[in-house]
Amino acid sequence: MKATSLAFICVFVAGCAATGPAPVSERLQSAKKTAAKPKAAAKEADWRPEIYTVQKGDTLYSIALEHGLDYRELAEANGIEDVNVIHVGRQLRLKPAQQAALTVPLKAAPAVEGRPIGGAVSSVKNAPKPLKLAYSEKVVAQVEGQSAAVAAPKPEPAPAKLAKADERPRPAEPAKDSSGDDDDQVDWGWPVNGKVIAGFADSQNGKGVDIAGKSGQPVFASASGKVVYSGSGLRGYGKLIIIKHNKTYLSAYAHNSQILVKEGQAVAKGQKIAEMGDSDADQVKLHFEIRRLGKPVDPAKYLSN
Repeated sequence: MKATSLAFICVFVAGCAATGPAPVSERLQSAKKTAAKPKAAAKEADWRPEIYTVQKGDTLYSIALEHGLDYRELAEANGIEDVNVIHVGRQLRLKPAQQAALTVPLKAAPAVEGRPIGGAVSSVKNAPKPLKLAYSEKVVAQVEGQSAAVAAPKPEPAPAKLAKADERPRPAEPAKDSSGDDDDQVDWGWPVNGKVIAGFADSQNGKGVDIAGKSGQPVFASASGKVVYSGSGLRGYGKLIIIKHNKTYLSAYAHNSQILVKEGQAVAKGQKIAEMGDSDADQVKLHFEIRRLGKPVDPAKYLSN
């Protein structure tokens, strides 16, 4: 009886050991295999079309802003002399046309037929006729002298003097390409100190944020870039400044009372560019936008707290 009980206990313990948890090393290796690797965020493709048809109410300034472009470059690319005149239905090229290189085949030069002056072309070449001379020592010496002159090799020209290493022309160094910067990396900062009274919304009137302040309060460039617009030609924005930071991003500063920068001017982050006001607005405020490839994005996602 005791032997049977002991055997049963041994079988039970062995079964528990077989079904127990796996060693820690095996569990760690299994966890590493099943852990999902984070995927890199895909870069958003450029949505902008190559051709845009002008609609009613469009201006060259609004088309440029909505597509993240410099209106002057847009005008130049489409041969527009007066930026204030644009007709409905006109098609504008938003992207520069890629002109294929034209290869012109070289033609062989026509054969030129030589003609003697004042005479016809002769197809028969006349060789000099041999002369018979009477034998004499003088004639033999003359013939041997001519043969020696013909057989004598011509002296080779002296090799050209090699230029020194520092005198040899150096190949031109290739120009450095500065277009490889990451256009998604911009060092953003708040354009003004104040309370946000209206946040971003994906609607006609919510393309940015509204920040309250005092009249004359300084407005700063949110990031370094170039001023591509400075004026009051866009309806609903008042006195507006648009800064292009790279090929991807623009920022807009609206309802200013004074504009302190000019188009084409380079500005640094934190530089004073305007003074707050209420131009084309119901109160003193700054309407601030960040646009990626022309599309408005939420500035709160780019600005620090």
